[in-house]
Amino acid sequence: MTDEPGMSDAPKDAAAKPAAKPTDSWGETLKTVVYALLIALVIRTFLFQPFNIPSESMQATLLVGDFLFVEKFAYGYSRHSWPFSGWPVGDLVDGQGRVFEQTPARGDVIVFKMPNKGSPDYLKDYIKRCIGLPGDRVQMINGVLYLNDKPIPKVRVQDFIETDPFGMVNHVHQYRETLPGGRSYLVLDRYDSAFDTTQVYTVPPGHYFMMGDNRDNSDDSRGHVGYVPAANLVGKAEFRFFSIDDTAVWYEPWTWPGAIRFSRMFTLIT
Repeated sequence: MTDEPGMSDAPKDAAAKPAAKPTDSWGETLKTVVYALLIALVIRTFLFQPFNIPSESMQATLLVGDFLFVEKFAYGYSRHSWPFSGWPVGDLVDGQGRVFEQTPARGDVIVFKMPNKGSPDYLKDYIKRCIGLPGDRVQMINGVLYLNDKPIPKVRVQDFIETDPFGMVNHVHQYRETLPGGRSYLVLDRYDSAFDTTQVYTVPPGHYFMMGDNRDNSDDSRGHVGYVPAANLVGKAEFRFFSIDDTAVWYEPWTWPGAIRFSRMFTLIT
């Protein structure tokens, strides 16, 4: 009996081909995991790092529960660009601990390491707005920001509306400031505070002056933070990718969907 056309016996050695060993598949899986971790480490260290907002100091620009990406390469790299500030050559780079250094612009929202060694928050991540560059003179007079002895335009806009922990709805005075060069952003004026009128701060070389947009409720360069060295800059806040309010309870998953602030997702930070 002859074979039908197109039908032929399989090569005899095909059945003898050894099956993949379990150890081989485990090895491939391990390599894949290692490669993925290395790629994630490179992205986090040199490109973008996720952060979440734990405090109200940057209201109304940033709210508690906002999650954002910080551009790590915006101002160059320092030891604080590495996880746990593990830069391999310390601060002995470019005199200020940075390579490929770029100067921030006034108005940038920046993540930095708390520089005050006397603070319990020393080297913790802070996020504020850059107001003063090296050599600038910064002062607050009766709630108005002065930069190099000139008042920054401050225009009243619609109130910021919030709900306190007791369910009371509060209206907070909100203003739009516009820096030289046209950078514009919103700030809050809650009440009269010691930060409304300050001394004149002259920003030293290699340092920056940071302020929170929630002007009466922000520990910044007017307070314990002081001037921020260039070496302490982590990166520029660029993009908000998720936001959730405080009605979500982590152990009650059914509360999560209603707590998501969809209107704040996938928005730029200005």
